[in-house]
Amino acid sequence: MRMMTLLLLVVVLSALPAAQSVGPIGTSAGDQGVERIAGFKSIISSDKQWQDFWMYRLLVNLLGYATIILPGYLILRYLKRSNYIERAGDGCFARVLKLFVDGASTEKDDIEEQSTQLPKPERSEKAQALVLLFCFLGLQCSYLTWGVLQEKIMTKEYGGFKSETFRDSQFLVFVNRILAFVLAGAYILLTKQPRHTAPLYRYSYCSFSNIMSSWCQYEALKYVSFPTQVLAKASKIIPVMLMGKLVSKKSYHYFEYVTAVMISVGISLFLLSGHGEQSHRNTVTTSSGFLILVGYMLFDSFTSNWQGALFSAHKMSSVQMMCGVNLFSCLLTFVSLWQQGGFMQSLLFATRHFAFVFDICLLSVCSAAGQLFIYYTISQFGAVTFVIIMTTRQALAILLSCVIYGHMVTALGAIGIVVVFIAIFLRIYCNHKVRQRKIIESRKAVPAASEA
Repeated sequence: MRMMTLLLLVVVLSALPAAQSVGPIGTSAGDQGVERIAGFKSIISSDKQWQDFWMYRLLVNLLGYATIILPGYLILRYLKRSNYIERAGDGCFARVLKLFVDGASTEKDDIEEQSTQLPKPERSEKAQALVLLFCFLGLQCSYLTWGVLQEKIMTKEYGGFKSETFRDSQFLVFVNRILAFVLAGAYILLTKQPRHTAPLYRYSYCSFSNIMSSWCQYEALKYVSFPTQVLAKASKIIPVMLMGKLVSKKSYHYFEYVTAVMISVGISLFLLSGHGEQSHRNTVTTSSGFLILVGYMLFDSFTSNWQGALFSAHKMSSVQMMCGVNLFSCLLTFVSLWQQGGFMQSLLFATRHFAFVFDICLLSVCSAAGQLFIYYTISQFGAVTFVIIMTTRQALAILLSCVIYGHMVTALGAIGIVVVFIAIFLRIYCNHKVRQRKIIESRKAVPAASEA
């Protein structure tokens, strides 16, 4: 409304006659009108800059999500307290409410799980190696392409009649989630899945945190370089350890402390080097960028922990998890974008820049395909193999970004990057050894207990 009023004033003032009378000190009315127009244009410009500021965008997004979350919370609380579902009968509406609030019944879980959990066919070593290569190439191609496009969309100008940069991170989150939801839903319909028992509303928690972590990831590129963002992702081990120590009084192995220190040193070397970047408005790393990256790490950590709890409690498949999380992500981002007029702004941007349409379509395909490759790789080879592949992807992503977009990395910065990834691989190796030792000890303990 404020913008509409200011624009209307500009139009009215621009329609004034050029010179009807002479003002004080020999200034014509036309000159005074021009000065007024310039003043109003500066107000509009400052107002637009404020609306592009990340804290303002974050607040507006949160208010949009609140229009769904708060009514949903009140309805859920009422349904649980009033026992409405038990009194509603067995109609279609009552069944839908039950799925959202209580989930499906678990009477047939054991029978259906036995029928769906078929033994995996054994492969030859050659076939196993080919499948591993397929997973490696699929993850690398999907996420390396996604990273390149992410940086291009958020940091580079689209040319043509009017050169401009795309600013709406939330629209990119929505586009990624809608395609992932469609693919996951289609996969569930076409394949046999375990019986789903989780209340659907429980997906909304990690869905919200997933939206926020993705938004922070895109938004951070306006303030920090892509290599800095990738290293920040690698360093989320540190806040996880700190929270575990302070909140849960969790103890860690000595190698975990050593690798955490190595990661801190490596990132410090990279940041202190300045890494020669000049294209990010002459300041690659800003306080805003660091705050956004901290938000990313916090939200991302919550997402993984909450999803892990859901997996443990309800034993759903990974694709069911993907579908449930993206369902609420689509709902929340759609409502927020619709309230802000984000769809129209992005559509107008797309009509001015056809290359943008191609980029967001390819970005969404890579994001959705990457999620499917993640679930398939973990199911076939386990979490350790997946972590090694994704850590390799992070290193390649930094290299690719430097080559394509000209990020200059000094010798000190390169040493810092190497130290970070050595620490990550060392951590993976040591964790794997610890797990193997525990398995061996548990196997030795079983015969000893039976003999006793």
